[in-house]
Order: sequence, then structure tokens, then C-alpha cells
Amino acid sequence: MARIVGVNLPPQKRIEIGLTYIFGIGRSRSNKILEKVKINKDKKVKDLSVEEIEELRKVVDSYRTEGVLKRDVRNDIKRLKDIGSYRGSRHSKRLPVRGQRTKTNSRTIRGNIRKTAGSGRRPAAKKT
Repeated sequence: MARIVGVNLPPQKRIEIGLTYIFGIGRSRSNKILEKVKINKDKKVKDLSVEEIEELRKVVDSYRTEGVLKRDVRNDIKRLKDIGSYRGSRHSKRLPVRGQRTKTNSRTIRGNIRKTAGSGRRPAAKKT
């Protein structure tokens, strides 16, 4: 099993996809890394040799990934909140930050809240 930067890569996947399981590496960066190391991107993770895994580790270590990147993102958001910016206030209210509408279509960030209105008429009071 290939373990790079503390992440177990799935053995059945192609190495191009397997590298994307590391936080901070997407498809394009994965392809650049594989070109640099000269590994075929269609090769399965389980078929990698120990030398190839070591070369991948060296190249991936040169990028900011996993814990370092997560800490940087967390610090950036904290800085926005501390300076009192609009984006920081949106983060603290757990609302969409990048200008999306919130009347509809923000279910994931707000939680799956569905408030339905009644018909508008109150039921008549019962006589006893």
C-alpha cells in the first residue's frame, strides 16, 4: 500500500486519480507531478515500485499539502474575521462567502432547512 504525506492511496485506482486523495493535489497538479517523476498516469497504485513511491514522496513534499495547507487556510479565514471584513463576517455566520444568493440554493451551507408557509388563513375558532 502506498502511503504518501500520511494518506493511504487507494490501490485499485490509477495513480493520476490516487494522488488527488491528498489534500491540496488536484488533477492538474497530479499530472504535473507524474510528468516530473516520469511515471505513466494510467499505472495502478498497487503496481508502483518502492523506488517510484519514494520519488513521488520527494516531489509531493515540495508542495504545501495536507496539514500545512489546512492550517494556512484556517489562518486566512481567522485573519478575515479578525480584521472585520465582510467575507470574515460571512464566514462567522456560516453563510455563502462569494456572492451567491441565499433566498434559495444555499441549503448545504445553512443546513437543509425547508420552511414552508401556510395558506395564510387561520382556522376559525371552535365554538364549545
